Formats: sequence, C-alpha cells, structure tokens
Amino acid sequence: MAGHEFFEPADRKRPVADPTAAEPLAAEESRQACDPAFKHGVVVGFDGSTSSERALAYAIGMARRSGAGLIIVHVANRLPTTVWAGCEPPVFVDVPDHRTEVLGLELACADYLAEVPWILVERGGDICHELEEVGREYEADAIVVGSTHGVVGRIFGSVAGRLAKRAKRPVVVIP
Repeated sequence: MAGHEFFEPADRKRPVADPTAAEPLAAEESRQACDPAFKHGVVVGFDGSTSSERALAYAIGMARRSGAGLIIVHVANRLPTTVWAGCEPPVFVDVPDHRTEVLGLELACADYLAEVPWILVERGGDICHELEEVGREYEADAIVVGSTHGVVGRIFGSVAGRLAKRAKRPVVVIP
C-alpha cells in the first residue's frame, strides 16, 4: 500500500469555535484526522538530502520489522522576515514549496517503499515542533531523523539534537 496525503501547514488559520454553538470545536478537529492504519507507526523526517535518505532507509527497515506503517514528514520552508520600520517583531513568511509534490512523486515511484504502507505528510513551521506534533498525532513508536552536518547545524543546533532533547518518544538519529 502506498500513498500520500497533504495536510495544511500548521500556521494556517483554523476555524474558531462559535461560543453560541451547542458543541464547541475540539482542538483535535482543527487538523485532519490521521489514518488509524498508521497509528503507532514510525515517523521519519525527509527532505531529499543524503542524510534524510539514510534516515528513510533505516525507518523503512524499522517499520517493516515491527509491522507498522511509515509516516514520512516533509516540513515546508518558512523564512523569517523582520519589518525594521517601527521595530515590529519578526514575522514568518511561508515560501511556496512545491518540493513536497516532487518528493511525493519520487517516493511513489520508489521500489524500496513497496514493502511497507506509507503516507507523506506536509507541514509548515519549525521542523522539530512539526516532527514531534506528527509523532503525537499518530502516537508514533519512534521518530527517525538524519544528522545535520555543516556550519548551520553548529551555529543554530541540529534538528536531531533539539528534537532528542524535547521529544516525548524515542528519537533515532542516523549519521
């Protein structure tokens, strides 16, 4: 079984509960309900880089051995922009990111994913927060990420390191 689904980015406006309504809108209903077939699956962060490809390969083996589904997460780009006039706080601007569609097509054609059920989830925002949030929504058994190499990871801290410190479920970091 192979497929993908595209969720709304996390920072988009969500419906607000009407205080006069009989049943208030639950927080969980603001996102699409996750597929129950992927509950207790393996979440993997994927952006097409070499380290994320290694993480995906490990996550595929982990999902296959445990008989679980694979939740592949691509976090879309967000750029901080500061409005200097008036000293307003920084604002995050969503950059159109068609990479998720391209990655989804590449993954759909990949033979190595034929052995496990999988979905592709797109999110927007902080990578660590979004991976952790998807893990919580799917009640994932583990989150698998590739390690960050280079100057950016040394200056700002790696995604893997930040995620390992704050996640509520096991984090597997693949070098």
